[in-house]
Amino acid sequence: MRGAKAGQQSKTTCPYCGVGCGVKAAVEAGTLSAVEGDREHPANFGRLCVKGSALHETLGHHGRLTRPSVDGVEVSWDAALSATANRLNTLRDEYGAQTVAAYLSGQLLTEDYYVANKLFKGFLGTPHLDTNSRLCMASAVVGYKRAFGADAVPCNYEDLEEAELVVLVGSNLAWNHPVLYQRLKVAKERNPLMRVVVIDPRVTDSCEIADLYLGIQPGSDAYLFNGLLAWMAQHQKLDTLYLERHTEGLEEALKAAQQTAGSVAEVAVACDVDPERLETFYYWFASQLHVVTLYSQGINQSASGTDKCNAIINCHLAGGKIGLPGAGPFSMTGQPNAMGGREVGGLANQLAAHMDYHTPGALDLVSRFWTTDSLTPCLPDSPGYKAVELFEAIERGEIKALWVMATNPAISLPGAARVRAALKKCPLVIVSECAAHTDLLPYADIVLPASGWSEKDGTVTNSERYRLSRQRGMLPPPGEAQHDWWIMCEVAKRLGFAEAFNYTHPWEIFDEHARLSGFENEASSKGSKRLFDISGLIGLGREGYDALAPIQWPVTKAAPHGTARLFADGEFATANGRAKLLAIRPQGPKQALSAAYPLRVNTGRIRDQWHTMTRTARSPRLMNHRTEPFIEVHPDDARSAGVVDQELAVLTAAKGEFIGRVRVSSAQRRGDVFVPIHWTDCFTKQARSSALIDSITDLLSGQPEAKHGAVALAALPTDWQATLIVADGLSDASPWCESAYWARTPMRGCQRWQLANTQPINDWLAQINAWMPRPLSVMSQDPANGRLRAVGVEKGQLCWWLMVGPPKELPGLAWLEARFNDTSLSDTHRRRLLAGCDDGAAETGPVICSCHQVGQTTIVKAIREGDVSVEALGARLACGTQCGSCIPELKSLIEEERPSARAKQSPNSEVA
Repeated sequence: MRGAKAGQQSKTTCPYCGVGCGVKAAVEAGTLSAVEGDREHPANFGRLCVKGSALHETLGHHGRLTRPSVDGVEVSWDAALSATANRLNTLRDEYGAQTVAAYLSGQLLTEDYYVANKLFKGFLGTPHLDTNSRLCMASAVVGYKRAFGADAVPCNYEDLEEAELVVLVGSNLAWNHPVLYQRLKVAKERNPLMRVVVIDPRVTDSCEIADLYLGIQPGSDAYLFNGLLAWMAQHQKLDTLYLERHTEGLEEALKAAQQTAGSVAEVAVACDVDPERLETFYYWFASQLHVVTLYSQGINQSASGTDKCNAIINCHLAGGKIGLPGAGPFSMTGQPNAMGGREVGGLANQLAAHMDYHTPGALDLVSRFWTTDSLTPCLPDSPGYKAVELFEAIERGEIKALWVMATNPAISLPGAARVRAALKKCPLVIVSECAAHTDLLPYADIVLPASGWSEKDGTVTNSERYRLSRQRGMLPPPGEAQHDWWIMCEVAKRLGFAEAFNYTHPWEIFDEHARLSGFENEASSKGSKRLFDISGLIGLGREGYDALAPIQWPVTKAAPHGTARLFADGEFATANGRAKLLAIRPQGPKQALSAAYPLRVNTGRIRDQWHTMTRTARSPRLMNHRTEPFIEVHPDDARSAGVVDQELAVLTAAKGEFIGRVRVSSAQRRGDVFVPIHWTDCFTKQARSSALIDSITDLLSGQPEAKHGAVALAALPTDWQATLIVADGLSDASPWCESAYWARTPMRGCQRWQLANTQPINDWLAQINAWMPRPLSVMSQDPANGRLRAVGVEKGQLCWWLMVGPPKELPGLAWLEARFNDTSLSDTHRRRLLAGCDDGAAETGPVICSCHQVGQTTIVKAIREGDVSVEALGARLACGTQCGSCIPELKSLIEEERPSARAKQSPNSEVA
């Protein structure tokens, strides 16, 4: 599909988190002019978070790859495809099939994933195909398979509205899955009897709706849930009938739980929580049948993440809290199509269509379906390297060729310096990418420009695991960019596999995928029927595929309209049909604290950003909530380390450093710090969170322990700090990047740079002349206080603006940003440029509401004037009225300022 007609409104799916929100997009004059939530989509019913509502602002041809290149030289597609095929063939012939590998992404569509898996495993004969889903959900996958016999979430989003108790553990739902959080919040408002428990080392925005908060010690989750299982047994809260009919392994699981977490007092010590609050949680969980436990990276990203998942599942099985409306263990996915990738076999330990290498008869079945049984090499018979192992194999020289699609392992994998060294050493690195500037591209021998979200056409599967949705192409790809499935098919043809990859449209790939899911999928003596089955969608044709509405698998002849919930009949996908409880022996983090590295570092997402910001940074308003990389630290730890709020500091780990701006917050546990994952070398000098994390993984799932690094914290001594704003196109050389610290924030028509250095600048005029591509127009300097402001104007347009001083002294930048987009500055404007704001302009402060760009100062002023509720603030300022993501912060500001507001209203009262 090369694009929608002008004036058309298309239904598609959001490309951010795993919620899988439906989006309606309007196409006008060859551009996507507006987006809104699809009220008919069952995932979001019209809601969108701030990232989703800004999707149309992230598009455009600027910053996109538009032509293929080989060895740094732009070439034709034919030359690039031929070079790719020839070099792959040469290395494969010389070193063997298992020296070829692929590293994929949850950003790919299912059809792209299917073609990649078929090409590499089925026809190139290598098992070494893995995905960045390994970094976020692999432990959940193994946990489900150990317990249920299949990688299958038993719940759906409706269960959140049916539940009597919802437990959030290791998940800041309010920031990472904001639409689902809003859905839960509304359900709680409609049902006053519903309770919500938040279990997290940090007090996050998700706590806004919590009836109970347990601030556990990082890594102690398995102790907590082992203790719950033991408590349920002790208080006769086990569902013995369900356990006898539908499960096995209770005796061993319970014995392990009682040995490791036999009493509330023991668990309270291990988790560092109040025993009374802990027992309250145990009582609530055990007393309710309709319980949903939502968990995400806080559980999964651990060296024992799989065991933590099974500790949670054990409790649900023991209480029969599964297969019912409002009940079940529910892992929340981080990416839009991590599920689709798993459905087609996009992990190194999977084969295809939810079959593993160890699934009885699977190798023969897939080989016959793909007709690879006569190939040499044939389908590999054992799993390949998981993500971290894969790059270690590249480092050892075992892998000679790597094809990376739609992801950036130079940033996201732990031990990033080692990953980069491996990439540099690899004889052939092929990169399929849509962004022209990423940290991975310097390591690529062949670069293949790929289509992006508004152009790609196919399907995705959301966190409900079995909700398939269409992502529809609405615009043509820019320049010569092509779809990933097309690129791989063209390479496959040049490799001699034309007959197997002769697809002309994504619906043909989807149809083959559906046929494989149902191929010989009947229960037999070798095992049970495979749960993943979408054979009911075979034969849709292009028209039916284009019109496909969201549907939950299994979709079969027996269930043509899909399946709302799994395991309702108590039958599981194991050989004997029984779910299995596992004996869990809790383990602490493997990245140990020490005198040299005494603080535990936790990494994660922030509200308005996504992965490495290649998409979200294209929308300037999404950059305003958190403009720089930061280090969130408890006040006591800040004092101990000698760091100050809003000043710069450095985190040091055994193998790397992270520089960010300090945010002192009592929401942090003592001894813990938090850093965001999003900043890359394209946006800052040294704030890659992966540099702080060792390459330690869960032995069962291969998922890295990204939540438990060990670091030391110290102030970054600076002689000066500055804010430099430069018009787009004038900062390509960026000589100021020699500073000890820099962070770049895209704005509309310009780029903001936060700078700092440990060395003094004695002659700022000379420095400005060395930095600036346009001459100085006016300057004001206060040498005694180390302050300076300078401006460059040329031909009636602002070219650059400089303020030497800490960023807390900045004016609101909206007025300045507008001047960079004004081609005829008036004399009045020129007089105000040094100040950076217009006469009488109100200071707005840091942005709290990204949807409506409402700043903290403006909100605080309204609170002090009497608007002491979220509703009142919304009526006055519109903040909190769109996506709702800022509401927890609004409530925090109201609580902080409430005494001031009361004093304003009743100056003589005792309370005031």
